[in-house]
Amino acid sequence: MAPARDAGLLQGKPAGETVGRPSAEQAEIARLRRELQLAQAKLARTETALTIMGKARELLEDISRSEPDGPDVFGLGKR
Repeated sequence: MAPARDAGLLQGKPAGETVGRPSAEQAEIARLRRELQLAQAKLARTETALTIMGKARELLEDISRSEPDGPDVFGLGKR
């Protein structure tokens, strides 16, 4: 029933009243709302991933700065 709600077909209708088919405009509105919702979810995931990548970069920089001048733990020398 969400597409009918998203298309605005249920607005102002009492519970139990029959709902007709959405007009072309209402169907397009519902489709665009779903598309927007998916795009916003994707954007949120991307922003989260970028935040994590930024924190990982900071951590690697901190580790790099604290690296001793001598050979590393594996005896391979500094890179």
